[in-house]
Amino acid sequence: MSQNRNIFEEVATDQKAGAETGVIDRGRRGSRRAVRGWLMVIFALVMAMIVVGGLTRLTDSGLSITEWRPVTGAVPPMSQADWQSEFDKYRQIPEFKVQNAWMELSDFKQIYWWEWGHRQLGRVIGLVWALGFFALWGLGKFPPGWRERGLWVGLLGGAQGAVGWWMVSSGLAGTMLDVASYRLAVHLGLAFVILGYIAWYVFELGRPDRDLLQARRARERKQFGLATGFLHFAFLQILIGALVAGIDAGRSYTDWPTMGGGILPPDPFFIDPVWRNFLENPGLVQFIHRMTGYLLFVFGIVVVLRGRKSAHPRTRAAFAAAFIALCFQVGLGIATVVTGAPWQVAILHQLAAVILWVLILRARFLAAYPVATSIRG
Repeated sequence: MSQNRNIFEEVATDQKAGAETGVIDRGRRGSRRAVRGWLMVIFALVMAMIVVGGLTRLTDSGLSITEWRPVTGAVPPMSQADWQSEFDKYRQIPEFKVQNAWMELSDFKQIYWWEWGHRQLGRVIGLVWALGFFALWGLGKFPPGWRERGLWVGLLGGAQGAVGWWMVSSGLAGTMLDVASYRLAVHLGLAFVILGYIAWYVFELGRPDRDLLQARRARERKQFGLATGFLHFAFLQILIGALVAGIDAGRSYTDWPTMGGGILPPDPFFIDPVWRNFLENPGLVQFIHRMTGYLLFVFGIVVVLRGRKSAHPRTRAAFAAAFIALCFQVGLGIATVVTGAPWQVAILHQLAAVILWVLILRARFLAAYPVATSIRG
């Protein structure tokens, strides 16, 4: 027969259980900090990879290495004969024959080092991922479920390397003078997907599990839904921006808000068949990028106005920060056009896209897991 328990016994028991839970949480927080630090390093490297990749594209260096050698390619040419061999391979592709036949070996070395540095940074990212993943696994530092997430980041990184070569290979034969713009868009898009996953994981690891479980009950569904739409819309604009970069469409019309003196660029459908104009016609591709930017800006106004209705100050601030970044990016996009897309402005435009992407993700995360604030706070 069960006995009636004293209320003070129940409190004592609860306190003991809470103390034990606190010990477990402290251990898991240590693990979460280690995993979070590892992911933040990878995030910084991927961000640097996007910038270096953009500079490689802007300097027309992406086709200077004509082979994919994931391991042996880490060693650059070490002798004059090695350099001449690499140069001879480059001289066989259309870009050299049609566009860069003037190049001497000294000129080739300049573009070679850009592409080699880009690929080398990719190898460094892979090495940092592998060392961190297996060290954390071996030391038992992965909290439950996080080993699989860490593995997913590595698989995405491996896929990105394969997509990178798929992109480069499109410019090594036929009549192409650059890589295919749609393949460049896939390559850049996957880089932003990787950044998105890492950023979300870093946000999650920055708060204890019990805090996230409680916060999820207060999810603001309307703000979360709009932030999700904002994220997808921004991603679409990033892909279109890659199409612009792939065919140097940003330099085709430098007047704004008109294009060649009109709303539409002159002769927007001169390529046959018609569908190719949406990928290869510089005027039409830039026009689409502009129009999408305007629509994204209008949608951003709707999102930030809804975000201001959040009951949580940090969520409201996150939506405001994302909108400020959007305004800066729109202004920077206009500056890129009217200045003829010099590399300094163009690369800043690409870097600002990364910042905007992360800030939208942060607003979405805080709508999903709002931070409670006391009335006094």
